[in-house]
Amino acid sequence: MFPEIARDDVFRLETRRLWLRWPRGSDAPAVSALAGDWGVARWTALIPHPYTVDDAERCILAARSANARGSALRFALTLKDFPRKLVGMAGIDQAEDGPRLGFWLGRPYAGRGLMSEAAQALADVFFRITEAEELSAVILTDNAASRAVLEKCGFGEGGRFEAGFGRHADSPVVRMTLRRDEWRASPGADLRPALPFDRAIA
Repeated sequence: MFPEIARDDVFRLETRRLWLRWPRGSDAPAVSALAGDWGVARWTALIPHPYTVDDAERCILAARSANARGSALRFALTLKDFPRKLVGMAGIDQAEDGPRLGFWLGRPYAGRGLMSEAAQALADVFFRITEAEELSAVILTDNAASRAVLEKCGFGEGGRFEAGFGRHADSPVVRMTLRRDEWRASPGADLRPALPFDRAIA
């Protein structure tokens, strides 16, 4: 799904306050502590609870392997002022219904707009380096925080379902979508910094 340029761990994205980089083994304790918080894990479909450092190490290894194959693009989020301090993770994977965005942010860092920065950067790079026409996300219907992040990035509701997957197999979910033409027309699209690897998109 992703081209060669994204399949090396030197590949990273920059926002006003964040670096988005490949996760590293040294991130495991922070991933375990932050994602293992039930206030975070409960909103996700696949993060186990409790979440051990061993679980986090396996997650990081799987993320790096998927990135290297080009089948996904999963990033650790770190503050630019404290680049070794992981605050969350975000990425795009290939799901049955197409490319899907997923993310989580540690509760101490919530409410600052950090995830909106990260999600916007991921949507931008996705449409710039692939030729896909749509990016989606699936969230619980009552997950107001994630919905606000997605709507801020231009996503709109694309359907409601009685059940999701993983932890949410018995819970109603909503599919949010962003199409390429909507991304191009989104406010501020022309003001976002050019990426050094931009190429023409057919």
